[in-house]
Amino acid sequence: MEISLSRIENKIEFFEAQDLRTLEAKINDQIENNKALMLDVFTLSHQAVFNPMTHKMQYSAVVHFKAK
Repeated sequence: MEISLSRIENKIEFFEAQDLRTLEAKINDQIENNKALMLDVFTLSHQAVFNPMTHKMQYSAVVHFKAK
């Protein structure tokens, strides 16, 4: 059995929430988790759309993490 230790260079994660506070909390939690992997935020993109099924806004974000 062979063990290979390779470093993660890039990581892209997707988030969604019903409100901006929850979305921000999810992103901040993941930023802290990714610090252990020595990854920093490279870019962040977000958008909001109206969900006609729930009659509420739906917030989403894409965060690209890159090695320090």
